[in-house]
Amino acid sequence: MTVFKREEIKKILVIKLRAIGDVLLSTPVLKNLRHNFKDAEIDFLTEPPSREIIEGNPYVDNLIIFDRGDKSLGRFLNLRRKNYDLVIDLFCNPRSALMTFISGARYRVGYAFRGRGYAYNIKLKPREEVHHNVEFNLDALRALGLEIIDENPYLPIDESAENFAEKFFNENDLKNKLTVALIPTGTWETKRWGLEKFAELGDIVAENFNAKILIIWGNEKEFEEAKKLLSFMTTKPIILPRTSLKQLGAILKRCSFTIANDSGPMHISAVVGTPTLGIFGPTNPHAQGPFGEKHLWVRNEEIDCLGCNLTKCPIGNKCMSELKVETVYSAFLKLVEKNKDRITSKPC
Repeated sequence: MTVFKREEIKKILVIKLRAIGDVLLSTPVLKNLRHNFKDAEIDFLTEPPSREIIEGNPYVDNLIIFDRGDKSLGRFLNLRRKNYDLVIDLFCNPRSALMTFISGARYRVGYAFRGRGYAYNIKLKPREEVHHNVEFNLDALRALGLEIIDENPYLPIDESAENFAEKFFNENDLKNKLTVALIPTGTWETKRWGLEKFAELGDIVAENFNAKILIIWGNEKEFEEAKKLLSFMTTKPIILPRTSLKQLGAILKRCSFTIANDSGPMHISAVVGTPTLGIFGPTNPHAQGPFGEKHLWVRNEEIDCLGCNLTKCPIGNKCMSELKVETVYSAFLKLVEKNKDRITSKPC
C-alpha cells in the first residue's frame, strides 16, 4: 500500500477531460490543492472545449490541452518528462488512466473503474450513496488527508468579458431590468426539453414578472433552435450573440434568474451566482444539478426510469416530453421565492 507523504509534493497534475460542465465542477479541487501545497507547481490537463474554463484560474500554473486527434506517443512522453510527484485523474477513462500511468508520478490517484486500477497506486472508492460531482472530485483530496476549505466551483471572468456584458446590457435596455435567461441547449437530445414548452414558459415568465427574456445558445445548430424558439414566443425575447465562455459567464451573472436544460451553460450560470433552475431527465440532478443553495432543479417524477444516462431513449424521451410547463413554472416560482432579493434589487 502506497503511503502518501505530502512533504514530497512539488509538482502536481490534475486531469479532467471532456465536457465544459464536468471541468467546471472540478475547479474546487484546484483552490484546495493550492491551499494545501502553497509552493507546488499545479498543472491542469483538459480538452479544447474547456480551455476557457481554466484559463486565468489563479490556482493553476500551466494549462495543458489534450488533442484527441494527436495519436503520437510524444504527447504521453511529454507528461513523463515533467516529473510530476502527484497526478490526480478526475476523469478515469481509458485515455486519462493511461496518461496517469505513463506519467510515472510517485503518487497516482484515481477511481479504479473497469480494470483501470493498473494506472493508480492510490485507488479511490466511490461512495455507495449518490453524491454531487463536486464532492466526487473533492473526495480525491480527502483520500489524501488534505484539508478542504472551499467547495464552490470557480470561473475566472476577465475585464474584457465584463465590458462585453455591460455593453450588451446597456445596448439592449436590460440594465436594472428583471432578466431571465433561457438555456434550451444540451449535448444529448435526451436532455432537451421541447422548444415549444420553453417558449410557453418564457411567455408566462415575461408576462407575469414583466421580465426580459434572453435566449442562450452555443453552436450553429443551437443558434437555429434559438431563432425557432423566438418565433414560437408571443413576447419579444433577445437572442444572445455569439460569445466566449467568459463572456457568457459575465452575461449570466447580470441576469436575475436562469432556466436551463442540464448543460455546460447551466453550470456556468450557477457558478457565477445567478439563481438557476435546472431541468432534468436522463441525468441525475443529485449528482449533476446546479451546485449551491440558491439553485433548484425539476424533473418529471412520474417517470420511473429517471437518471438512466441514455443518449437515445427507447420510449420516446418521456421524462422530458411529458414534463409539463406548469410543473416547471411552479418550480420557477419556488426559485423566485428562495431568492426574493433578485426581484427587489436587480443584479446589474
